[in-house]
Amino acid sequence: MQVEKKVLANLTKCYSIAPLTYQGRFHFLVAAEKTDRCILFDETGKEVDTVWEGPGGVMTMVQVPGSDGQFLATHKFYSPNDSKEAKIVTVTPADGVWEVKTLAELPFVHRFDILVRNGVKYLIACTLKSGHAYKDDWSCPGKVYCAVLPDDLSTFDEAHPLPLTVLKEGLTKNHGYARTENGGVDTALISCENGIFQFLPPEQRNGEWEIRELLDVPASDAVLLDLDGDGRKELAVLSPFHGDTFSIYQDRGEGFFKVYECPDKMEFLHAVYGGPLCRIPRVVIGFRKGERNLVSFSYCRESGTYEREIIDRDCGPANVCHYMVNQNDVIISANRETDEIAMYTVTPSSDELKCV
Repeated sequence: MQVEKKVLANLTKCYSIAPLTYQGRFHFLVAAEKTDRCILFDETGKEVDTVWEGPGGVMTMVQVPGSDGQFLATHKFYSPNDSKEAKIVTVTPADGVWEVKTLAELPFVHRFDILVRNGVKYLIACTLKSGHAYKDDWSCPGKVYCAVLPDDLSTFDEAHPLPLTVLKEGLTKNHGYARTENGGVDTALISCENGIFQFLPPEQRNGEWEIRELLDVPASDAVLLDLDGDGRKELAVLSPFHGDTFSIYQDRGEGFFKVYECPDKMEFLHAVYGGPLCRIPRVVIGFRKGERNLVSFSYCRESGTYEREIIDRDCGPANVCHYMVNQNDVIISANRETDEIAMYTVTPSSDELKCV
């Protein structure tokens, strides 16, 4: 791949990234893990607005489906040891001002999403843990919560929070989340010390969620995609929690089996994207200690092997986002360890097209 890098802004401990359709155009948001602002950019990487100055502690941001710029965000999750006051907020643009209101108080909420099935919006929210008595105490496992998300969110605030129901509990180091399509339905891929689980929303509003265990290996994050083009999706896994090992598991119809493990250890794996990049299915991962690189993995049909390519060095990515602009692939990376919001425009090399 050929990569052109541009630093869009500096943001202390930049962390969370999310696409946002606003005023009929594609934008993206970047917010900070610590106390700092949330920035709105247009598709070219131009800074458009400051959504808030604080409080920060933003792990996840997700647009409300069908809205013009309304989104949900976590606030006050500053670290696994400082997130008792974490919550999910609603952010709504109105007359040039971004109104921020509490949707649900949810201590230790780390990841969440909005899944839509048969016209019903479902909030699914994951807590990293449920409490602690001292620093790095993991004796209170995390949980997965859900709720039907009404079309009108204006009635919810700190005094009138959205009621949540526990879907699954007992999930230690409940860290990883990825939305993944399954038979035309958006589902949630959730990774924790207990393994990797897939949550399918109900067919009907009052129906039951389906929960599948895909792998019983401790995982920090995972994505599900067809890397080798055989019609079955592989699990690309970062393990264990904030770990150093990248592996690929193949679906053989009777479960997932490991077919690849990167020979090099990558300390504090964190960022992950799985999907098309330069016309090839790829997994892009970033790690926050040691060499702190941003790396791409893909399957080459010509060689029959998984190949690795470094996109950037010594940048320390926390999260990444991919989109297309003017037929070009763009990766936005929150390079937490260098406080930089970076845009990578990626184009294929002639040799790579052999692997398409």
